[in-house]
Parts: sequence; C-alpha cells; structure tokens
Amino acid sequence: MAVKQIKCDDKLFAINYESINNSCENSIVFLHGWGSNKEIMRNVFKNELKDFRHIYIDLPGFGKSSNDYILDVKAYTRIVGEFLKVLDINKLAIAGHSFGGKVATLLHPDNLILLSSAGILEAKPLSVKSKILLSKTMNTLGLKNITKKFRSKDAESMNEVMYETFKNVVNENLEEDFKNYRGNALIFWGKEDTATSLSSGEKIASLIKNSTFKAYDGDHYFFTKNAKDIAHRIENGIH
Repeated sequence: MAVKQIKCDDKLFAINYESINNSCENSIVFLHGWGSNKEIMRNVFKNELKDFRHIYIDLPGFGKSSNDYILDVKAYTRIVGEFLKVLDINKLAIAGHSFGGKVATLLHPDNLILLSSAGILEAKPLSVKSKILLSKTMNTLGLKNITKKFRSKDAESMNEVMYETFKNVVNENLEEDFKNYRGNALIFWGKEDTATSLSSGEKIASLIKNSTFKAYDGDHYFFTKNAKDIAHRIENGIH
C-alpha cells in the first residue's frame, strides 16, 4: 500500500493505491464503485490474472484517499489519468465496477473491462421521484438539514463535499461515450442487479462496437463469486 500526491486542476490529491505482481510487464488498473474502496476489488482479483501487474486505487473521497473538492466524473477521470501518467502506467486495460466503470470508459483504455457499470440513466421509481421533489422543496424553504433523511443509501453518512459530488455523478449519462469508445470492451453483469439493471448492460454492449457481454447469476456484486471465470475471459479477451 502506498500514497501518491497528484496535482490536477490546480488541486492536490493524495491517492492511496496498491500494486501487486510488480514484475509483470502488462498492467490492469482496477477502479471500485461508489461508496466502496480498492479493497473489494483487491480481495476478489488478487489471486487471479497472475500474468498482469494489478493497480488498485482508492478514488478521491473513498477508502484512504481524501477529497476536499466537489467533483464530477470528468474530474475523477482527469485525476486518475494524471495518476497513471505520474506512475508511468499505460492504459492497456482498466476494469471498473459501477461508478468506476464510468471513469474507466472516459479514460479510453485499449481494453475496457466493465463490471455492472453505471452510465445509462434509468427511470426512477415514483417513490424516489417524490423524495427528490420533497427534498428540493424543503431546500428552497431553508430546511436543508431535514432533507438529509431523504438521501439514498449511497449517500448516507457522506460529508457535504461528497454529497454534492454524488449529486453531480449520479445523473451523468455516458451513452455517447460508450458509443464513441473504439477499443476492445469486455462487459460483465449480474442478472439480478437492481443498482444497474441487466438491460443497461445489454444496452452498453450494443453501443460499444467491439464488445463481448457475459451475464452471471448474482446482484451488483456478482463478480465476487465469479472471479475465476471473469479472469479467464479477461486473459483470453484482452487485445
């Protein structure tokens, strides 16, 4: 485990990361989802993909990487891009889960590995729409503290900087970015995923010209029980 100071957009970020299999020539960068950290990715894949150097990153505001700024997906992408540049890590392969999939896509690696990636806007249930409307109304009345109880589970316990960042990233639509990606994409999904639906995965696969798609039994964290098969497909699918 190490920390690297990165300057991006005239802001300083201390990025916590871990690198294993350091004697390997080719690297895979792993980006976790919202509200998570590098440990979940490391615990799943550390014993797989032995011919690759693994780079596990705590994105700013998660794990042991702090963040004092309101960001959006493009800002996260610039930060990770600068991190890779400073450490001289090429973009042969980047794997992203959920929110990390958005960042991975915008980094335009040669090989994009998506694990139940976010990026396709899905219709919100009426109950969620009602909470959003009520929250906005309460905010206009100066009752911001009360609206915290309406936050989604993804937003619970966040400080205000990360909550504002969450509001920025949650509704960012990457359909055009998926369509414009020209590399090789390996897309994996959970059939019972309720955070990013199976239909979103199928749509992403249809938007990316050079892509393969595989769905597994399981929810948003399906990959924790399917690491060996996913790793095998990555090893045989990377160009």
